[in-house]
Amino acid sequence: MSTPALGSAAEATAPGEAAVQARIEQLQELIERTRAAASGSTLGATGGVASGEGSFASALQAADAGYGPTQTAVSDPPAEGTGEYDALIDAAATRNGLDPAVLHGLIEQESGFDPSAQSAAGASGLTQLMPGTASSLGVSDPLDPAESIEGGARYLAQMMSRFGGNTADALAAYNAGPGAVEQYGGVPPYAETQSYVQKVLGYAESYRGANPPPAALGSLS
Repeated sequence: MSTPALGSAAEATAPGEAAVQARIEQLQELIERTRAAASGSTLGATGGVASGEGSFASALQAADAGYGPTQTAVSDPPAEGTGEYDALIDAAATRNGLDPAVLHGLIEQESGFDPSAQSAAGASGLTQLMPGTASSLGVSDPLDPAESIEGGARYLAQMMSRFGGNTADALAAYNAGPGAVEQYGGVPPYAETQSYVQKVLGYAESYRGANPPPAALGSLS
């Protein structure tokens, strides 16, 4: 009779223990992720770690808050009716020599197409620009969709140029900062950044499939 009772109690406490263990593992990963910050690191465009200034404590705080946008934007499905930004995305991508599908995927991952999205790390807008990055890109209002899309496109184009047109490296730099990509010679071994790159590329591929270019549409007829 006592054994089932004990089993029930264990089952009741298991979720709490699992949460504690998960948090411990998360903090361990954050410490690993921000060790580079101790030797000189700053935050990337969306709050990720990049080479430059900043203390270990501040980098850990930023990493714990999240590299990218709001915590829900990464896991929640994209909002319906996001096509309203397609024209802005296409125009910004064309101006900056980018694949519109990649820019679309980046925005889907960064903010879920919520122009008012803000992260605990301080990034905001559709492309989740940090204040300093936004200012350097000439973005006066990161919450303005047109400005945010143009600023994000400009920054991604800079990363594409910096990393020889390698889309995965450029996306990793957008998330974790160019210093981290240079340090590891490619996408850094951060679970957050590796997942980020895969998701953006996956969203881009899905967008291409749902929005084939005119030539492809014509060949189907």
